[in-house]
Amino acid sequence: MKRYSQQTRLLFAVDCIIFGFDGLELKLLLIQRGFEPCKGQWSLVGGFVQENESAEDAAGRVLKNLSGLDGIYMEQIHTFSSPLRDTVERTVSVAYSALIDIQKYKQQLNEDFQAVWFPINHHPDLIFDHKAMVDMAKEKLRYKAALHPLLLELLPGKFTIPQLQQLYECVYNITFDKGNFSRKILSTKLLVKLTDKDKLSSRKGAFYYKVDKKKYNANFHAFLNFVPDPHVLLNAG
Repeated sequence: MKRYSQQTRLLFAVDCIIFGFDGLELKLLLIQRGFEPCKGQWSLVGGFVQENESAEDAAGRVLKNLSGLDGIYMEQIHTFSSPLRDTVERTVSVAYSALIDIQKYKQQLNEDFQAVWFPINHHPDLIFDHKAMVDMAKEKLRYKAALHPLLLELLPGKFTIPQLQQLYECVYNITFDKGNFSRKILSTKLLVKLTDKDKLSSRKGAFYYKVDKKKYNANFHAFLNFVPDPHVLLNAG
């Protein structure tokens, strides 16, 4: 194999910022690192890119090995390339964010990873520059979720409007007006109202909804202004 002469070799890795929603809180999936350096400390899920892989293929492989799930929503966030980011060897990492329905994922968890869900704003210290990766992923999630319906990826097959509002409030760390939120969400025409209700949250109960997959796929990249008040982006904590 021909090689470029007088060039420094680099390791190439991917790290996955995995968000999930348990019905009450937005959460981040972390693992305890199994090798040195920083063995036993908390880390994002990641791995090295193999010789026959693209970065996207490697991230997909990592997610599949972890969850057993195909077709997970995944988006490239940023390339982290500081010469000092890894204390062993020069390693460039491409960060990806992923959205997973925790209930769908829970039974598929690969125990080898010993992964743990933490509240997004209350997680342990992370190795290397992983906190910077998480902060950037949170910022991009807030921005995109205001315009596109991608947060529906975090919900189970059927859900209530209050559950959906709880998810948005977790992402933006702000309270929405119930009436305005419901009207804005239903005006997108992406949800189908079901006949059964969730009777656990209130005596009256709240109707369940499901996503109209055809409309969802057709409008995923459309600018729907999902967040009723665009100024919420400036106030998100």
